[in-house]
Amino acid sequence: MQCEVILDGVYPFPTFFVNRGGKEKNNIMKLDTRIAELVAIGASIGANCQPCLQYHVKKALKSGADEQEIADAIEIGKMVRKGAAANMDKFVASLSQAVPSADGKMEGRCGCTP
Repeated sequence: MQCEVILDGVYPFPTFFVNRGGKEKNNIMKLDTRIAELVAIGASIGANCQPCLQYHVKKALKSGADEQEIADAIEIGKMVRKGAAANMDKFVASLSQAVPSADGKMEGRCGCTP
């Protein structure tokens, strides 16, 4: 039976699952707020989001996380980000597409430039 996870937007992550038959099953995630905030710290670093990091560090402290746990979450986030960046650098180096010509025509832009 395959299910999809739907977040209902209530913190700290109550969720429900809908199977292909359309029946809902309530499930509260088993992560406590402290652990969820430590995960969010690592994710914030992986996403390079400073406002998120500031927010989640404050929430982690309020949730009972100590400074060492926060430092550990930061280090894990940095390792993930570094690994992802290294993999992207390898991918870019392996591209066999020619550098765009000087005539300014670019096809297949992803939309990240104006």
